[in-house]
Amino acid sequence: MQDLTKRNPAKLIMMFTIPLVIGYLVQQLYNISDTLVVGQTLGVKSLAAVGATGSIQFLVMGFVQGFSSGMSIITAQRFGAHDMNGVRQSYATSIIAGIIMSVILTALSLAFINPLLRLMQTPADIFVEARVFIAIILAGTIATMGYNIISNAMRAVGDSKAPLYYLIVGMIFNITVELILILKFGWGVEGAAFATVMAQFVSIAASHWHISRYTDTLHLTWADFKLPKGELRQHMLAGVPMGFQQSIIAIGSVTLAAAVNTLGTDAVAANTAASKVDQIIIMVVMSFGVTMATYTAQNFGAGQYGRILQGVKVALAMGMIVGTILGILEIAFGRDLVTLFVGQGQHEVMDLAQLYFWANGPLYAILATLFVLRYTLQGLGDVKTPTLAGVGEMVVRSVAAFSLVVWFGFFGASLANPLAWIGSLIFLVPAWLKVVRQLKQKIATEQVAPEAIPELD
Repeated sequence: MQDLTKRNPAKLIMMFTIPLVIGYLVQQLYNISDTLVVGQTLGVKSLAAVGATGSIQFLVMGFVQGFSSGMSIITAQRFGAHDMNGVRQSYATSIIAGIIMSVILTALSLAFINPLLRLMQTPADIFVEARVFIAIILAGTIATMGYNIISNAMRAVGDSKAPLYYLIVGMIFNITVELILILKFGWGVEGAAFATVMAQFVSIAASHWHISRYTDTLHLTWADFKLPKGELRQHMLAGVPMGFQQSIIAIGSVTLAAAVNTLGTDAVAANTAASKVDQIIIMVVMSFGVTMATYTAQNFGAGQYGRILQGVKVALAMGMIVGTILGILEIAFGRDLVTLFVGQGQHEVMDLAQLYFWANGPLYAILATLFVLRYTLQGLGDVKTPTLAGVGEMVVRSVAAFSLVVWFGFFGASLANPLAWIGSLIFLVPAWLKVVRQLKQKIATEQVAPEAIPELD
């Protein structure tokens, strides 16, 4: 556990972010292992089939991640206020809410697989494989929910290292089982999907063992599950809007994928492979934002408003510098990385992927700004502005994808992402400037009670 309300903000943010970065890189290895093994052993069509489901995964799993993250904000605020009974109660409530939401999401998502794949104009030659893969992933939604709840709870109390350790355990299990199922038993894309779901259950078990041994603050008893009136509602109100925010963003990605699907299998494969490289950078940059959610929530709970302003400045500087450097590296070496997924000789796929890198690589500093501001506002308890920003991102991405693909082909579709980031900032920047004025006023008048900050609107 780590108290983020004391000591130097820059050092705290960096030390909290580093395990997150490593953890997100490991998380991408989950996805990359699917893509790498499938692409190299089953061929480009199977690779395209897995890639064609990426936006559906983002739609459902994005909701799961946002939902669990939103509830953990309450946990972090109570930890910052040193309300340890409240921390345990929040964690228990998150588990109950997670089970309820997992059942709902699994039922709905499995019922609409075929319509979603058709809506995305999935090519006929990869439709069956895509359906098999995504059905298994969606059936394991409760595993994704469970891992996100337990890892977010650990981060809420300042521990960003333990989730990394047990994610690595899951990754090793995932890669090992995936290779066995595909190469030895010939399971095809379903082997990759089963391995991913099973690995998440392994990470849950390992994380629970860690909490029972080393994290008393999150060590639950049956009494913690006896929720006071309004507790479940409070967590749902925090989690559902953030879940919808992620899903709204994902809808834009579904639209983008549909636009790419109209360009043929090579374009789908290029988008799949390039997106895997792109996601690594996005996750690194996003880590600074995720850190700010916990950092802000703890300091908000403790009434340390000046530290919030300091933290945002530090996180923005770090994120923008790192994003710019990684963007340059992506443009320079991204084409070589694509060969890991499609093999040598797929020159058309590699050329298209390089267009993707030119469209996205120069603009990751904008994305860093988006993440830091969005997660900081969420840490303050503002769910409205990030949701509106998500809507803006969805609209811009969708309109840009289908309009630009007509004029510029694959390169036009690739431009939809950076344009969507700008669309999101149109909402986030004014909201953050308003919060800055509020916090400075509170500091100046020495009104330090956390509940005194006005509701953000």
